[in-house]
Amino acid sequence: MTEIGDFQLGNDLKGKRIVVAMSGGVDSSVVAALAARTGAETIGITLQLYDHGEAVGRAGSCCAGRDIRDARAVCDALGIAHYVYDHESSFRAQVIDGFADEYLAGRTPIPCVRCNMGPKFTDLFGLARDLGADCLATGHYVRRVEGPDGAELHRAIDPARDQSYFLFATTQDQLDYLRFPLGGLPKAKVREFAAGLGLGVAAKPDSQDICFVPDGNYADLVRKLRPEAEAGGEIVDESGRALGTHRGIVNYTVGQRRGLEIGGTPEPLYVVRLEPESRRVVVGPRTALAVEAARLTDMNWIGGDTEQPMTVKVRSMAKPVPARLDAGQLMFDAPEYGVSPGQAAVFYSGERVMGGGWIAETERKRIAA
Repeated sequence: MTEIGDFQLGNDLKGKRIVVAMSGGVDSSVVAALAARTGAETIGITLQLYDHGEAVGRAGSCCAGRDIRDARAVCDALGIAHYVYDHESSFRAQVIDGFADEYLAGRTPIPCVRCNMGPKFTDLFGLARDLGADCLATGHYVRRVEGPDGAELHRAIDPARDQSYFLFATTQDQLDYLRFPLGGLPKAKVREFAAGLGLGVAAKPDSQDICFVPDGNYADLVRKLRPEAEAGGEIVDESGRALGTHRGIVNYTVGQRRGLEIGGTPEPLYVVRLEPESRRVVVGPRTALAVEAARLTDMNWIGGDTEQPMTVKVRSMAKPVPARLDAGQLMFDAPEYGVSPGQAAVFYSGERVMGGGWIAETERKRIAA
């Protein structure tokens, strides 16, 4: 398994120290095993971020009570140190509260990116460096490739597992320090390796995308944190004509078709935009979703030249489409549908992640007169 055990720290890892971010799942557990096999001193670190998984007893959560016990059991089996740090208040302030506020503002948030930008990377970096580690290794499915100008971030070999969209905000300094040993493997191989080592997490279910929403009902969580989210309003067409009512804009996202409960229209209607100030949900035909440009904020660029041909992803499950970047403005080569403020726009050049930014607002495709 040497092909996935390369931590890029030189040929002799004796005397080196590797810190592994451990969530209690199979991926980070395998990374810890690979690190320990190199001969470097290996330390597992788990951040306790919340305790929903413990409260509901749900398997497949992340960084909660049961997962911490699983991480510790793996470290005990490997004979390596394991430390747990309580970052619950930080996680709530940086990720959960922001998640609720974004929905109230009519945007569609990506808490996984916010978590990577805050507790998972920034906080872990400080801890790893305080421990004198030579690198911080994680179980993310991306690849770190040494290019002519330094470390580059590339998509994982397995497109079904690729997590590069969620790591676009990784800085060059962080990338120089990070290692991603699993980016060249399919998940089945990782589980096979874990089973071969006799790790108890080999068959553990994967964590959910929104790990702090126990039952997947994000609207209930937002209403609990922000009771004003239950305020109803009108569903209107693009001319402002009332078509119905709703029970809170938190229940809707741009591009949504189902659940509008509007009948008698000649063609299917989709959520075109949300207006939090007036609490209106604006709907229209699919053609109204066509976007030709978007304004981006908080750009992070790690790819060099912005003039080269690129593609962009505006949703985690979307296919990359041809686009260009012009003074912070995302310009699509062809109209893109369902582009929502609050999501990220991530640029690629082939397999390499160039960078990205947050979608602040969109520009509709102009209809010829």
